[in-house]
Amino acid sequence: MAVVVFLAFAFAYFLSALLRGVTATLAPVFSSELGLRSADLGLLAGAYFLGFAALQLPLGRALDRHGPRRTLLALLAVAVLGCMAFAQAGSLWGLIAARALIGAGVAACLMAPLTSYRHLFTPSAQLRANSWMLMTGSLGMVAATLPVQWLLPVWGWRGLFWCLAGLLVVAMVLVAWRVPVDTPSAAHADDAPGAGQGYGAIVRHPLFLRMAPLGFFIYGGLIAVQALWAGPWMTRVGGASAGQAAQGLFIINLAMLFAFMVWGAVMPRLARRGFSAVWLMARGLPLCLGLLFLNISLGPAAGAWHWAAWCAACTFVSVSQPALGQAFAPAQAGRALSAFNLVIFGGVFCIQWGMGLLIDVFTGLGWTPLQSFRATFAVFSVCSVFAYGWFLWPRSAAAGNPG
Repeated sequence: MAVVVFLAFAFAYFLSALLRGVTATLAPVFSSELGLRSADLGLLAGAYFLGFAALQLPLGRALDRHGPRRTLLALLAVAVLGCMAFAQAGSLWGLIAARALIGAGVAACLMAPLTSYRHLFTPSAQLRANSWMLMTGSLGMVAATLPVQWLLPVWGWRGLFWCLAGLLVVAMVLVAWRVPVDTPSAAHADDAPGAGQGYGAIVRHPLFLRMAPLGFFIYGGLIAVQALWAGPWMTRVGGASAGQAAQGLFIINLAMLFAFMVWGAVMPRLARRGFSAVWLMARGLPLCLGLLFLNISLGPAAGAWHWAAWCAACTFVSVSQPALGQAFAPAQAGRALSAFNLVIFGGVFCIQWGMGLLIDVFTGLGWTPLQSFRATFAVFSVCSVFAYGWFLWPRSAAAGNPG
């Protein structure tokens, strides 16, 4: 039963990740068809995350009160409408509005299963299921690269979004068919421990405060680069063609898939040996910071494999979600995970759009694409170092001492 539930959730999350990453592959098409600047492209890609983030706080309450299944089904219907609207949009603002609707519609595709796993699985099984869900998401990001590039001449980008709308309907059928109607926590949401507490108690929790900058800058920045800016780096800095950039994105997302597959295999063993999520992030994140500085310094020589290594190293931050979920009572799990997801995807939107704005500003000053991208990524790297420093600063046991 657990495997069937996982697969039903995983298919929905696969589609949400595909919708998240498809903009990077379609960026050259949108730029040429609509004449988009970097800031426009960043806003179009980021609209998904704006819609996604806007739903997180009401989503958390809905997950805890109504259960993952009912909440996910209601929002997937919104995603179907968003894909249909995107396929028919005739202007930039129409595309932006439709993409925001898509983001809102898939807002529960990870939080619903993680909330369900918090109710159904042991802590070590939750860590494994979380990693394998993220692996499924990486598979969706892989599907958003070369497969989309291959189908583009046949269907066009509008036809692709009509197809995605149909696949989301299939996902709804699978969730309705295979996911349990309710969970023990949701069934007793009004009298369960922690049910009456609002978001204030969650966001004031020491572990939440400690991890929030990591979620905003490093986790959010990882998704912003993976889902958009890795492609323009390869084309505008490295001189790659649109097809070569799609191949590069395929490599990056394949590396992410492999990284999450490894996390899923090793996390239960690490947890049994006493290696906490906080300890892993404290020791592992310097690797991603070092690789980011290396890629900036390499400039045009930093290709797909370099960005793939950076993305894979950033996956140390992914263990923050199940760690935070376990820090709260089951009746609060949906709100805790959704509040942290709001931080992450708020970061994605700000970083994705902010990078586009900075690139345009530096380009307007007469800088070359290499100089503009380097300066923009340097600003991002400074923010990432700040987030890691904030994470290391607390030393109290309540905040989760890294040891």
